[in-house]
Amino acid sequence: MLKIAITETPTELRWTLQGRLVAPWVRELRKSWKAAKQTRDGRTYVVDLNDVTLIDEDGEKLLRAMARECVTLIGKGVFIMKLIAEMKPRNKRGPAGGHRMLNLLLVGLMFWALGLAGCGQKTIQLPPTDVLVASPVQQDVAVYSEWVATLDGYTNAEIRPQVSGYLIRQDYKEGSVVRKGQVLLEIDPRPFQATLDRAQGELAQAEAMLGKSTIDVERDTPLVAQKAVPKEKLDNEIQAKLAAQAAVLSGKAAVERAELDLGWTKVTSLVDGVAGICEVQMGNLVGPTSHLTSVSQVDPIKVFFPISEQEYMRAKHISSTGQPMDLFDSSPELILADGTVFSHKGKILLTDRQVDTSTGTIRLVAAFPNPGNILRPGQYGRVRIQTSTKKNALLVPQSAVKELQGGYQVALVGADKKAIIRQVKAGEKVGTLWVIDDGLKPADQVIVEGVDKVKDGTLVVPKPMKLRAEAR
Repeated sequence: MLKIAITETPTELRWTLQGRLVAPWVRELRKSWKAAKQTRDGRTYVVDLNDVTLIDEDGEKLLRAMARECVTLIGKGVFIMKLIAEMKPRNKRGPAGGHRMLNLLLVGLMFWALGLAGCGQKTIQLPPTDVLVASPVQQDVAVYSEWVATLDGYTNAEIRPQVSGYLIRQDYKEGSVVRKGQVLLEIDPRPFQATLDRAQGELAQAEAMLGKSTIDVERDTPLVAQKAVPKEKLDNEIQAKLAAQAAVLSGKAAVERAELDLGWTKVTSLVDGVAGICEVQMGNLVGPTSHLTSVSQVDPIKVFFPISEQEYMRAKHISSTGQPMDLFDSSPELILADGTVFSHKGKILLTDRQVDTSTGTIRLVAAFPNPGNILRPGQYGRVRIQTSTKKNALLVPQSAVKELQGGYQVALVGADKKAIIRQVKAGEKVGTLWVIDDGLKPADQVIVEGVDKVKDGTLVVPKPMKLRAEAR
């Protein structure tokens, strides 16, 4: 096994080998050497063989090729003698083995001589690289925050019948706009009509009994005063009249209830809105527990989105940590599932009464105008709100920022016309520019074009250009 350690400085590229330089690990060294040759950046190339224990024919060929390309090979003489000692027991052909070991010794001496020859040659300096540079754009940048949102109707009415019976008709078109009081479904009214007729007949009987009782009382009252009729008879007639009056009231209530039940056979919408799909079939027996359909008011439409407890405290300006947020007085934007920004801005309506203990978030509710009923309950999106403004932020083109292993880098030009690679902290993107939160100064010269052609220490020819600020 062969371990290859690569050490890079502005003036030298060194391969430190440890182990056996044999196939297949020779390929790794060859691959790294080919990649280095493509750059041709004028550095010195060195191969350290001090910790190599074995070299096969492929390894020898590669080292010879590298030496011919002015690569410096370094190694101790003890290594060569140790290699000869290790190979001697393997040779069972007598003098021929001695020739082989002698050849290896000569090869080692040749590597050493070639290394010395390579050291004597001058380093080839590549011409400076042309790059475009510019100072960062400094401007105020609006800071936005986004949250996942769920859409729901402003009012959602579940349509259920108030009487039991068989459905006989559907009077609305599913998915259409309906008005409050519009008939949606009809239940067979005949049993309820019969109940109303019976209640009206019983009311008529009660009214007739009341009429007779009234006549009896009016006739016998003066006769009792003349002692022509016993007072007991008048008392019975008065009580009969009172009972008849109660029967009339009961009959009127029965008629009113029968009329209500008959009217409820026509199931109507409770609100203006969009009616959903009918959940039952015609001819089904339905009752007060049956869900027939739903009607939702969707203009305006409600949007629910959760924010963290920490964000809530920052929005209420009671947090001792973090930047305050302007949340409740802002006009939220709605970003739909495909990334489209909805054309109308909304308004924050209310905050839920409590924090969800399972998620540590609290729900906010916003309302958005929805002309044409385009948005529907159940959709998902994102709410975007401008929560603050970053003063005098520094921005550079997105092409000038390189992302590497989760970090960000930009290339600058120093006073000596050499490239400087610097780690930065990147913020949000604004148009074609990128906010740099940390790592840049307003006077820095940032390489905005040609950044892929330079490394740390590369000599460049900077050509200035001016960046234009962009509005979000």
